[in-house]
Amino acid sequence: MTAAVHATRGGATESADPRPGQGARQENLAQEVADYTSRFSPDRGYQRPGRADRTAIAHGVGLLIDGHRAQAERILSERDFTVRTILDRVSGHHYAEVADRTDEAVTPRGWGRVYIDLDHTPRFSIQIPHPAFDESTEQLGVRVLRDSPGGILVIAGAHRKAGVGNSADVAHRRNTVFYAICVELVRRGMPGLQLHGFAASTAPGYGAVASTGAGPAGRSDARRLADALGTHGFHVCRAWVRTCPVEGSTNMEGRAANAADLPFLHVEFAPDVRLNESAAERAATAMSEITHRWATAPAAT
Repeated sequence: MTAAVHATRGGATESADPRPGQGARQENLAQEVADYTSRFSPDRGYQRPGRADRTAIAHGVGLLIDGHRAQAERILSERDFTVRTILDRVSGHHYAEVADRTDEAVTPRGWGRVYIDLDHTPRFSIQIPHPAFDESTEQLGVRVLRDSPGGILVIAGAHRKAGVGNSADVAHRRNTVFYAICVELVRRGMPGLQLHGFAASTAPGYGAVASTGAGPAGRSDARRLADALGTHGFHVCRAWVRTCPVEGSTNMEGRAANAADLPFLHVEFAPDVRLNESAAERAATAMSEITHRWATAPAAT
């Protein structure tokens, strides 16, 4: 375990974060996320964050990753975000939860939530830009986070249709907290896996659509993922082989990863994959084959 992870979990320099068994609150992470996203709806408010808000929150998440918990908490608290440690009773893993204090307010801002693996050095992100709208993608994200060491789960804080215009569609805007956090992770050399859902009529016959978004950096990983999904029984449309619907070429987080020459996988799943317990577990297992590679690969510089 690296010194940074020791600091994040309560080493000599940052004693605010409890070590395992010393104050971490036990939760079922999947239920915690389900409770959070169950409040999302098209008519539940979303406020556009200012540049200073986006910058500060992303910086605070970065400080937390680096083990500077006390400093991160101060900066995040100034933006009405909280940090707590939870112990997921299902996986036995510890996570730092970064959450918007307004989540349960009558008029939430909808700026999102982050879960950071505290038991391993963070190495990659799992991105959920359309929770509730792309039903159960957030639960797929939890499955992959539990299965893979070193993950950071970034969940958007509002329904895609909330707010004015497409202001809450974080996959296609740069002026969001979600985008700012993902760019902070890109700056740290972390590849990203972004999960979406499509309607059955969008890609008939396919269980998944896999692409690398705007760039080719993740092509070898995309091939491995498509092969793994195929092994687990899913018919995959491979965007680098043929034209597929919902390829994600206009995805903003993907463009940021491409600019940094980092792997980015944009994966869309059909309803019968996302909403079926067995199928979702098989899909998560396939994706975890890739995230395990990212977790053990030499860090990008």
